[in-house]
Amino acid sequence: MTAEVYVFDAYGTLFDVHSAAARHAGEIGESWQNLSDIWRTKQLEYTWVRSLAGRRATFWQVTEEALDFAIAASGGIGAGLREKLLAAYRELDAYAEVPGVLGALRQNGAKLAILSNGDPSMLADAVRSAGVADLFDAVLSVEPAGIFKPAPRVYELATSHFGIPARNMSFQSSNRWDIAGAKAFGHQTVWINRTGRPDEYAELAPDLVISDLRGLVS
Repeated sequence: MTAEVYVFDAYGTLFDVHSAAARHAGEIGESWQNLSDIWRTKQLEYTWVRSLAGRRATFWQVTEEALDFAIAASGGIGAGLREKLLAAYRELDAYAEVPGVLGALRQNGAKLAILSNGDPSMLADAVRSAGVADLFDAVLSVEPAGIFKPAPRVYELATSHFGIPARNMSFQSSNRWDIAGAKAFGHQTVWINRTGRPDEYAELAPDLVISDLRGLVS
């Protein structure tokens, strides 16, 4: 695959969404993974419901609401831990291969971008804390589109920004539904299947499936 621009989803693709809860696993207790799983599932569910219902919300709002549900569903947590988890979410750990892969792609002459549901301030915190801010030509939030992925006008933000057709861009995401949305829009797509999940959306198949981002440069 060749592309002028590589566009990356942020959460789950570049940044480990479970690292916030893992960082405080000792305080949460044995239920930390369950809490984190529910938090992520509800976060995504809340974006889809808001989008389909035509109700605008920020990603930070749905992140907070999803955490509150996860806390209640998993039996509660200690005082003050909610604020620690939210603070940790703004500075998630990047996957280990991220800096090296991004650097290699840039060295090969590609332009790089993030296209994410995240609010601009959340994304700024994430790339800064991961030390990768200087590797991106653009960090694009869905905010101007007024809707979350996988709405087509979200993917259009990237084509409009760079002024090139979708087919000249490679879109990378660990979320299979996000890959389906990008494929339907016309992007080349790479599914980062980190956990070996079964495929779905057969009519919107990715162009490439890899287990982590190193597959882009190997």
